[in-house]
Amino acid sequence: MSEVVTTPAVLILLGPPGAGKGTQARMLEEGFGLVQLSTGDLLRAAVAAGTEAGKAAKAVMEAGQLVSDDIVLAILKDRMAAPDVARGVILDGFPRTDGQAAALDALLAASGQKVTAAISLEVDDEAMVGRVSGRFTCAGCGEGYHDDFKQPAVAGTCDRCGGTAFKRRADDNAETVRERLKAYHAQTAPLIAYYEGRGVLQRIDAMGNIADIQSALAAIV
Repeated sequence: MSEVVTTPAVLILLGPPGAGKGTQARMLEEGFGLVQLSTGDLLRAAVAAGTEAGKAAKAVMEAGQLVSDDIVLAILKDRMAAPDVARGVILDGFPRTDGQAAALDALLAASGQKVTAAISLEVDDEAMVGRVSGRFTCAGCGEGYHDDFKQPAVAGTCDRCGGTAFKRRADDNAETVRERLKAYHAQTAPLIAYYEGRGVLQRIDAMGNIADIQSALAAIV
């Protein structure tokens, strides 16, 4: 009986800040043995390892310039040949444009792979403004809270460590969140169209509870 050879999954998660990409990526890593690859982590690891692509990236970054798509793709190619990603990857932060998406398709095709699914975590913009702009954390232990959804059991006292000092990120305000969402939609619209045209776009309602979103993602994988 011949052994069934499975092609490693290549998933792309699309979604604005606060949509839950990080949470869902961790679930996919744990549940399916996939590896999340972020562009920043890949660059730092390649530079530290001293690979040819890493050396090229280091020279560009030390000159204060942006790393080219060719270098990023070379680093991604090296990383995807590693044995720990045999079951598949979740790409985070790449591609960002339809040009990068086409280059990624060519890279994958060279090794008999393709994008399994580009998953768009769909959100309601105004609900996202409320979700993100109400966040605050304990200054001591980092426990997260929210003005509307999760207040400390005792007002002004952290549930976890008993601390009384809290902080908010400067960019977690309604105006900044609206600008981030506007920028995200402008940048991502071409990618949505690109992957929709190739029949691999999947849309998931990211305003529901985490378990429902996990189930929808699991069905795709």
